[in-house]
Amino acid sequence: MRSRGGDRLLRPVFHRLEHRIRAHVLLCWLALLLIRVAERRTSTTWRRIAIELGRVHAVTLTGSAGSAVHTTPLSTAQAGILRDCQVTPPPRITALDLV
Repeated sequence: MRSRGGDRLLRPVFHRLEHRIRAHVLLCWLALLLIRVAERRTSTTWRRIAIELGRVHAVTLTGSAGSAVHTTPLSTAQAGILRDCQVTPPPRITALDLV
């Protein structure tokens, strides 16, 4: 098996039913299409896109008043990738549970 640039670990996938094989191939094709669209819109490699967006995290803060889930602030590069791909940036606070 071959991976794009060798940056992903691959393992064999065994499907026996035709509809599962077709579904798997379709999902792989859609993933590749998404990668290509992102690369073209940002004029950068998928590896760089994945590294940058992989640095965005959701953090849960818990205290006596409750808990809140918020995302880390976006860097200029991360915001640019999302803008170029026409993806809405995640909200800073995604969940708020007050006690």
